[in-house]
Amino acid sequence: MVLAMGHRSLEQVRLPDVGLAELMRRDPDRAERLVLGVGDLRVDLSRQPVTDETLDDLVEVAEGRGVTAFRDELLAGERVNRTEDRAVAHPALRAPYGTAMPVDGRDVVPEVHRVLEQMSSLADRVRADGRITDVVNIGIGGSDLGPAMATRALAPFARPGLRSHFVSNVDGAEISAVLDRCRPESTLFVVVSKTFTTVETLANARTARAWLVDALGEGAVAEHFVAVSTALDRAADFGIPADRVLGFWDWVGGRYSVWSAVGFAVMLAIGPELFTEFLAGGRAVDEHVMSAPARANAPLLMALVGVMHRNLLGRPSKAVLPYSALLDRFPAYLQQLDMESNGKSVRIDGSPVDGPTGPVVWGEPGTNGQHAFFQLLHQGTDVIPVDVIGFARPEHDLLDQHDLLMANLFAQVEALALGRPDAAEPHRRFPGGRPSTLVLAERLTPSVLGQLIALYEWVVIFQGALWGVSSFDQWGVELGKELAGSLGDAIGDPSIAVADPSTAAGLAWYRAHRR
Repeated sequence: MVLAMGHRSLEQVRLPDVGLAELMRRDPDRAERLVLGVGDLRVDLSRQPVTDETLDDLVEVAEGRGVTAFRDELLAGERVNRTEDRAVAHPALRAPYGTAMPVDGRDVVPEVHRVLEQMSSLADRVRADGRITDVVNIGIGGSDLGPAMATRALAPFARPGLRSHFVSNVDGAEISAVLDRCRPESTLFVVVSKTFTTVETLANARTARAWLVDALGEGAVAEHFVAVSTALDRAADFGIPADRVLGFWDWVGGRYSVWSAVGFAVMLAIGPELFTEFLAGGRAVDEHVMSAPARANAPLLMALVGVMHRNLLGRPSKAVLPYSALLDRFPAYLQQLDMESNGKSVRIDGSPVDGPTGPVVWGEPGTNGQHAFFQLLHQGTDVIPVDVIGFARPEHDLLDQHDLLMANLFAQVEALALGRPDAAEPHRRFPGGRPSTLVLAERLTPSVLGQLIALYEWVVIFQGALWGVSSFDQWGVELGKELAGSLGDAIGDPSIAVADPSTAAGLAWYRAHRR
């Protein structure tokens, strides 16, 4: 379905006629009026180059393009992933028991809670046993980035004495380094692959299996492996019994899957009760998205502001800057969520898009970024919108240092917006006018992390609907995977013809030097 254009086009949106610094000077009330609440999050849009008229116009564009209708179709379990003919029902993963969400006419919430109960039972046994000291999650893409990011973010809530490791890269250096830090008798492996055929994941899983069997024998596989997969037969062939296989569904996309059994490593770290709080945080944002009017809907307005930057102001990049070392993997997580979802040049109906889509997403935690790339943010020739995330209370006792951290946060967003354009020396001038969205919360709890993730999920989904692209497929990763399979055979067999001369020459060099 191509989403219909509204009466007002993006080109008709009324942008401010003055710069951001002047806008903020003329309208000091925006410091309160353009702050939105969603769950425990405070979303501050006052440093974005928008007026009330700008936001009204953007909302009108969204309504004309059917964004609300698309949201309703998704939540009704319709097959909004039209390029793969699937529903997109990941909000069901965080729905409370007794809440209905249909997929193909069947309420899937009871199935979700059956898997959650299986996860909880297994997690409780592992955590209570005490013999397991190391959990190694083996996956890639959404099967790695979500669990790795969330486990790191919630480290203060983790069970003492239970270390978490994440292996995704097929480069043997990664799994070798992890195995060097573990002991076979106290290590649990969680292999996350929906079909149990993902090449990189299975390569690492076989390496882990061989390491374990070499030390403890074949019989240890059933006790030291858990699979997150729908392929019971392949998991059984690997040696993992059915009661240690946690299922999920084809209406769960990888980058939207941390709420499911894909997040089992997170549950092992923080326990089932706190994992339930994590799910409840995501659900709070879903309820906001369902009930808040458009002009108070935080993810919708964030999505619209992002489309304004990308399509009207020609800004192809976006930085995410968490002022929390615990969120050091959050920019990478959002990078996949956003760029794999909306990095598309074809609309849902197969026609070319009519303008730029998904931005380049990148970032690092503050204050590290201040001593790396903030020079470019402040005085570079490109204006790069930023999202800045911070918390009032840390999960440690070094309160003076946290005050210093937050002083830097507030200083940076002020300096970006207002600058110092009147400095006497040109190289000391800061032009200002650099936009930011500031997201604050009291603490980085499991619930708040769930809220942050769901907030950005909905931003990405709304932007995909605005651009008319499918945010739920990833055909762009397929060609390289197909070529890698055929070229893997060609590495070992020089008689296999390789059509591209440059690739053939590179393979010949590699064969000559690889041993």
